[in-house]
Amino acid sequence: MDPVRNPYAPGAGQRPPELAGRGRELDVFDIVLERIARGRPERSLMLTGLRGVGKTVLLNTLRSQAINRLWGSGKIEARPDQSLRRPVAAALHMAVRELAPRHRAPDRIDAFLGVLKAFAQRSTPTGRAGAASKLRDRWQPGIDVPAASGRADSGDIEIDLVELFSDAAAVASDVGTGIAIFIDEMQDLGPEDVSALCAACHELSQLGAPLIVVGAGLPHLPAVLSAAKSYSERLFRYQRIDRLDRIAADRALCAPAEREEVEYEQKALDLLYEKSGGYPYFVQAYGKATWDHAPRSPITAADVRVAAPEAEAELAVGFFGSRFERATPAEREYMRAMATMSAVEGESGAVVRDDMDAAVPTAEIARALGRKPASLSPARDALIKKGLIYSGERGTVAFTVPHFGRYLRTQPA
Repeated sequence: MDPVRNPYAPGAGQRPPELAGRGRELDVFDIVLERIARGRPERSLMLTGLRGVGKTVLLNTLRSQAINRLWGSGKIEARPDQSLRRPVAAALHMAVRELAPRHRAPDRIDAFLGVLKAFAQRSTPTGRAGAASKLRDRWQPGIDVPAASGRADSGDIEIDLVELFSDAAAVASDVGTGIAIFIDEMQDLGPEDVSALCAACHELSQLGAPLIVVGAGLPHLPAVLSAAKSYSERLFRYQRIDRLDRIAADRALCAPAEREEVEYEQKALDLLYEKSGGYPYFVQAYGKATWDHAPRSPITAADVRVAAPEAEAELAVGFFGSRFERATPAEREYMRAMATMSAVEGESGAVVRDDMDAAVPTAEIARALGRKPASLSPARDALIKKGLIYSGERGTVAFTVPHFGRYLRTQPA
């Protein structure tokens, strides 16, 4: 098999050659865009799922759908150490620049950019006495017009974001289109920023304004939003992005191969699904390694067995190992306990069932380690902040990375 013609693409956020199994999500977003275009009320959209299921790829694809409908768009990636103010200003700047050539009143665009600049430059550092001093910092957002005054510049992120989004939506209405802001890793936003974003989306939905937020995050994102605003459960449309079913996983492998006049034997597809578990990133990783090792078409189960160790070695370094290395010894001990509890062993000691992606009670982890639950809270909280585990329900934790438990059980203590 020619490795140059290898169609598979395992990479962070890299679109696979065949976006299989996501037709429903694409259709739903098309309906959202069309309803908003017709002045119908619609909710912003939140995509949730484990790492490796293709949330970023899907987010980028949805953005392409918006662009194809001549919407203004901008995308940011949330970071726990960064305020929402500057990234969202940059995203809206990009979105409005896409709409500006079609706007009949340049002065109106300039007026909005003045508000945007004021919003971007406003910061609220806290002094020693605890009073918030509203100061402009030195960062310049690359906008030529002077900053406006009295709009989106109060220093209160919730007030300012509501005003900014409302003004941006008005600009989109002028040209008969909309604006979509895409936020990846949304669970990493700070509590104040999450609260502000919920408030802004709430205001827009009440006004029927043509601006929506499309977020993507880990499975506990709904809980993060609910903790900020109780009405967030009704404010957003939530879509859980999960592993591919067997038909979609086979299509993700076979469709690109067919375009290269290559086929798979059925037993090869059976083994590839068993190895990958249907997770899109793993499907691409095993598919790429198998292609490189297969001598000819059709690709056989024997080819998969030969290639699997290489795919697993690459995943161990790039997908699992890089995350494992970020954990402290205490945090690794905590995760190993989780991994051990997710495995069910038979009489011979071999693992007969592996619920590697299932939630584990924190009380059981403490019992397994012979520790009090309170003493393990720092390790648990640190792992959540690092994005290695999440708490979907009170009193339980689970890995954010598929098959991480299996990987941990292969690592020396």
